[in-house]
Amino acid sequence: MLGRRVIVEAFLRWVETAKTGDRARAANALGRAYLRSEMSADERAAAEMAMTFLLDDPSPRVRLALAEAIAWSPDAPRNLVLSLAEDQPEVACHAVTCSPLLNDADLVDLAARGNGATRMLIAARAHVTRPVSAALAEVGDEEELLCLLENDGAVISSLSLKRIAERLGDSCDIRNLLLDRSDLPADARQLLTQHVSNALVGLPLAQAAIGLQRLQRISREATEAAIVSIAGDIAPREIPDLVQHLRLNGRLTPSFLMHALCAGKVDFFAGAIVDLTACSERRVRSILATGRMHAVRALYESAGLPRDISVIFVEATMLWRDAARKAPGSVLGNVCGRLLEKFRHHHAHGAIGELLDMVEKLHVNERRQSARVYAALAAA
Repeated sequence: MLGRRVIVEAFLRWVETAKTGDRARAANALGRAYLRSEMSADERAAAEMAMTFLLDDPSPRVRLALAEAIAWSPDAPRNLVLSLAEDQPEVACHAVTCSPLLNDADLVDLAARGNGATRMLIAARAHVTRPVSAALAEVGDEEELLCLLENDGAVISSLSLKRIAERLGDSCDIRNLLLDRSDLPADARQLLTQHVSNALVGLPLAQAAIGLQRLQRISREATEAAIVSIAGDIAPREIPDLVQHLRLNGRLTPSFLMHALCAGKVDFFAGAIVDLTACSERRVRSILATGRMHAVRALYESAGLPRDISVIFVEATMLWRDAARKAPGSVLGNVCGRLLEKFRHHHAHGAIGELLDMVEKLHVNERRQSARVYAALAAA
């Protein structure tokens, strides 16, 4: 014990008068010796005490030299690594980005208490676990989350991806990185389409050229079309989450549901009806596929659709069944065209008029797309 105290006291006396460069070299040499040299228990304890004292050195060069020597090693004293990780960024970078001694709890705590530079270092680690990614998703700024999303070693859960979309989906760079991910959940994709829509509506030039009211309508229709497209491409397991997200955000409107039905997004449409009625999925699918008209209408009315609107949905369901049997490749055009023909004499206003207007727009867009395909084939 006496020998250890003498060694430490001698080192401390030397440190008081040594120049910064000498102290830095001594700190680095001491750290490397601790990790690589054969030492007795007393010598190791003395070296650790001396390194601990160096944590208070007024020069960051000294603390940086110590960090460079020990931060990478699993055999470094953990208390030193924790202290270095909370130092100024140029010192902390070695501990935060490299140390295997920092566990998830340490990194989550650092992300919560640290500044943007600290969070950037955490996001750049070779391996970032789900809990750490979740902490960064909750508190990180744009640059930190760009770093996280670009890090191939980061494991990010669906919930964290959605949280990033909620918080920073209005950033074009964030949005592009999220949309490039195959694991982005459908409800997060919908959030990103809404961010794009909001950005469009907020453009003063667009408002002046088109008018705010018309711009809002165009934006709403484009968002609805994008969501229907997303709904047709997602895995069945994602449907309930997307449906719930849309319902909570007031997007399961009659117009939207009709759009999904006419477009033949039957799995999604059935999932929406399951959510709105609380009926079992098996029963809903059975009624949609084979149920008689009165059963289908009762199902839609139990979903909250008024009688005058439910009649249109019933007709669309019957037309969808027929179109799917005869020409599954052109369900949208067949259903929309025949539905408009069926109700063309209705002078509808309000919700019914809006519903039929939407069906007519779908029909016009489908006809134009068919004409483009026909022209391309004719020119080939």
